[in-house]
Amino acid sequence: MPASAPPAALDDSPAARRREQRGWYFYDWANSAFYTTVISVFLGPYLIPVAKTAACAKDFPSIASATCVSTFDELAAANPGLGYVDVLGADIRPAAFFGLITTVAVLLQIVFLPIVGALADHTGRKREMLGLFAYAGALAAMGLFFVEGDRYMLGGVLFIAANLAYGSSIVVYDSFLPQISTAEERDAVSSRGWAIGYLGGGLLLALNLVLYLQHESLGLTEGMAVRICMMSAGLWWATFTIIPLLRLRNRPVPAHETTALRSVGGSFRQLGRTLSGLRQYPLTLLFLVAYLVYNDGVQTVIGNSAAFASEALKLPQTVQITAILMVQFVAFFGALLLGRLARSYGTKRTVLASLVLWTAIVSMAMFVAEGQALQFYLMAFAIAIVLGGTQALSRSLFSLVIPKGREAEYFSLLQISDKGSAFIGALTVTIALQLTNSYRIAIMSMIVFFVIGFVLLALTNLPKAIRAAGNEVPDGV
Repeated sequence: MPASAPPAALDDSPAARRREQRGWYFYDWANSAFYTTVISVFLGPYLIPVAKTAACAKDFPSIASATCVSTFDELAAANPGLGYVDVLGADIRPAAFFGLITTVAVLLQIVFLPIVGALADHTGRKREMLGLFAYAGALAAMGLFFVEGDRYMLGGVLFIAANLAYGSSIVVYDSFLPQISTAEERDAVSSRGWAIGYLGGGLLLALNLVLYLQHESLGLTEGMAVRICMMSAGLWWATFTIIPLLRLRNRPVPAHETTALRSVGGSFRQLGRTLSGLRQYPLTLLFLVAYLVYNDGVQTVIGNSAAFASEALKLPQTVQITAILMVQFVAFFGALLLGRLARSYGTKRTVLASLVLWTAIVSMAMFVAEGQALQFYLMAFAIAIVLGGTQALSRSLFSLVIPKGREAEYFSLLQISDKGSAFIGALTVTIALQLTNSYRIAIMSMIVFFVIGFVLLALTNLPKAIRAAGNEVPDGV
């Protein structure tokens, strides 16, 4: 049998790369709607009352559902042993249900993302895998429309499925970055993608908040408005994913790489193999640890900002919602600004400077006066300026210090390490609140993450790390 012809070489001209880059940006635009609308704003506050409705029907059937839900905490406190929902045989408080499914979703990502990374690298079918995970997540998000009444388990299963698909698609999506951009283009491409993601997520959230706030005038119940908002995030995700799928191209992999699939027998074995390989790249590991430390601070500050506004500053929910919207749109310009600064002053210096700004912003928590919405908006504005740029430039740097042909595998490690380390910041806040009962001091405690992350990143010799990974060192890194 005659040998098959080698695959045709891909067009890697600047014009071809720009076409792919423009398509790649749109996946950030597409998937950010799920994170912003579903995870950040609507699902948690909606799903907990759904779980309470189920608990009411089970334990307090003589009380009208609406009355029971509104007084649920008092009823549960007055009736020990009642007020729980069943989750696979375990009694779970409704208030803890969203935290439980979030924990399960994170653990599943830790288990499966290494497999996703290995399959993406070893098969070379990244475009197909991106589409598979994106549409699985989008369909699950659209399915949240059917979560009503006492269907808390349906909501939990759909959220876990959507979140797992979301994380898997991000691993594949990020792994395209070093393939569609040169070392010199990397910072700008990563920053633009992150910026466009904020813009897309913010635009849909703005439209959804109009629907939510005007639901009565539109003849909708509050629950129906929330369900439409969550469904719209899945529809947005599915619609705009078409663009990257049309633009992105698979790269050929060496024939021997396909045999590596045999080694993907389990996620922990795959994770162990990746971690073992990191011994060959100690500076890559140092950068990864630095990123995990300061990014944990970033995520914890963002995750506790609403509680800080309500508990420490006594600000109404309308202020919190409008602040979230402002952050989305200002972060678009902030990511582009830091990308431009990186070209002028160097990527590492720009990230280090952003960590200094994070430290200063968090320090402001002690001085923002109670009830002062303007001061809170100024603090949120400052966070938005550095938020997207810090993460986008860090993604760009990480793409430079990983070996070629294993991009998805290493980005899966970045994702699961990010998820797995997130509890440290949350634990720090919990301990600070337990000891001081002050959200101001709890937020201030994040300074230690930015300081340690700054020191570790400063100690990382990036040019040496890039060369050790077999990559080209760009100017101004």
